[in-house]
Amino acid sequence: MKARYANLIRIRALDPEHDYLAIYQTILRYEFPWDMKLGLNLAFNRSFSIPSISAVHVATGELTERTRKRIDDTGLLMYEMVLNGFDQPRGREALRRVNQIHRPYDIGNDDYLYVLGCLVVIPTRWLQRYGWRHPCCHERQATYLFYRELGRRMGITGIPDSYEAFETWFDAHDAAHLKPNDDAAAIERATRMLMLTRIPKPFAPLGNALVSAMYDAPLRRATRVDAPAWPVRAGLHLALKTRSRFQRWFGAPGTTPLFADGIKAESYPDGYEISQLGPHKANVPGHPRA
Repeated sequence: MKARYANLIRIRALDPEHDYLAIYQTILRYEFPWDMKLGLNLAFNRSFSIPSISAVHVATGELTERTRKRIDDTGLLMYEMVLNGFDQPRGREALRRVNQIHRPYDIGNDDYLYVLGCLVVIPTRWLQRYGWRHPCCHERQATYLFYRELGRRMGITGIPDSYEAFETWFDAHDAAHLKPNDDAAAIERATRMLMLTRIPKPFAPLGNALVSAMYDAPLRRATRVDAPAWPVRAGLHLALKTRSRFQRWFGAPGTTPLFADGIKAESYPDGYEISQLGPHKANVPGHPRA
């Protein structure tokens, strides 16, 4: 069992204030790769569902008409920053591209802050519920510090001063602004395919019901998704809890990190240039063909 906790022992020996990137990389690449990818997908799904944010996405058509590419671009830019940090060339280029993509749009600071909060809170809560162990205080702090730094470099202001404070802000904003809206429903229908890829093949016939069961009630209301039957919800919860216990007692620490052979995406079978990720110029407000 000691080997199972080797990464946690190393994480607890680090200082989150200075080593937050190394800690967050370990969470994503070694300790919880499947859970973190799923948690980040759920985080982006939720961030797309606030009416003011969903309206921007529907207006561009990027998520509803070019769904696979838009999802791949978001993932590639995020993972480039996680794998390389903000001071290495590829991480700097990815951050620069993120800022370029968002610059033409009239997006309020609170909307940016909400997206950041989704990335901090939603995956952490998934790990607390279904991870093979709970994230420790160093891991929560490192997650917060990584996204605080991302937010600062994107010019986002008013970022709460701790994980706990951000969680409190997020819950209040979510309760006040996550309301049923047609734009969110359209985006959810388009992006559901990504969540379906997370369903193990034996459960594929129940895929749509299981995806709906992964959403909490406020997100289902916002996206106009019907609640699945209680046996599906209960069965998913039991299956995920059983998986976490199996991993805890019989799993081994990962030795091959996630993305060991590079970040791959369906939209770019031959590789990609960071500068080319994101919407085509014709889809940006103010462009002659927009």
